[in-house]
Amino acid sequence: MKQPTLLIAALAALVASSTIGLAQVPTLSFKSAAKRTAVVELYTSEGCSSCPPADRWFSSLKAAPGLFQNFVPVAFHVDYWDDLGWKDRFARSAYSERQRLYAQSGALSQVYTPGFLLQGHEWRTWSSGAVALQSDGASVGPLELTLDGHGGATLRWWPAREPTARLLGTLVLLGNELSSAVRSGENAGHQLHHDFVALAYSSGAMVRDNDHYSVSLKMPASSTLAPRYAVAAWVNDASRLAPLQAVGGWLAAP
Repeated sequence: MKQPTLLIAALAALVASSTIGLAQVPTLSFKSAAKRTAVVELYTSEGCSSCPPADRWFSSLKAAPGLFQNFVPVAFHVDYWDDLGWKDRFARSAYSERQRLYAQSGALSQVYTPGFLLQGHEWRTWSSGAVALQSDGASVGPLELTLDGHGGATLRWWPAREPTARLLGTLVLLGNELSSAVRSGENAGHQLHHDFVALAYSSGAMVRDNDHYSVSLKMPASSTLAPRYAVAAWVNDASRLAPLQAVGGWLAAP
């Protein structure tokens, strides 16, 4: 199938383009419950005048009940607005490609911003509030992310049912409390604020390890420095983008 090949290539290109590593991350471990933790994806751009309200709502999730337990938020800045007057410094072609793959799969009606997906499906009622961000209750098995303090990470999943397809594990570095003074384009003159911004990916195939599946990853590096970092991780069927289980957390206390 073309989809997993394109996705893996996009992830590899993104990781290769990242040049500055995050300051040493302490040894940390995050583990989800057995029930599914949802992934909330926002596709946005600093060049889009309709996006700031969605970005503000996304930032409000920092105070929402269930953050990193019931749901994990990830904001992907797309680059297809970059030639329309303002270049978004957080945008990556890999993020635009991910959104296009969702549209090609039928999970998204079209490529647009601001665009939300909840657990791999288009979500147009996001502005109704965070109530909808509760887990669907499905028992899929716990997912654990361990950071070793030396730039390494291990993702382990104990699936409730034996997978029938190849699995991919993904780790994303998230930047928070970021801001940009936009000088041109549709948002010219505005100071934009962002949270849960995807700064870099690390991804790899998971393998069977006794009673669970695991993958060893490198802590993603980024050329963007943020006042506060978090991580998100998930596992998905290699032929589909929708996460099967997710986990995440802050890298330092508030």
